[in-house]
Amino acid sequence: MAIRVAIDVMLAERQMSVGELAEKVGITPANISILKNNHARAIRFSTLEALCQALDCEPGDLLRRENHDSTTKEA
Repeated sequence: MAIRVAIDVMLAERQMSVGELAEKVGITPANISILKNNHARAIRFSTLEALCQALDCEPGDLLRRENHDSTTKEA
């Protein structure tokens, strides 16, 4: 199981660039790219809140849980 950050979807829907988002959130474009490419190991709640404010969304709109377990058991 993995948690993915769906910033790319939100940026596309809002026709916003990584640079624009970085400026609105107050973090570097490199850090936005780390989140966007799912290379982040953690995210601060303050950053998540700033992202949600800048993108006018809820945390659940940005965070996705992906199940990579291919060994599902049937009853």
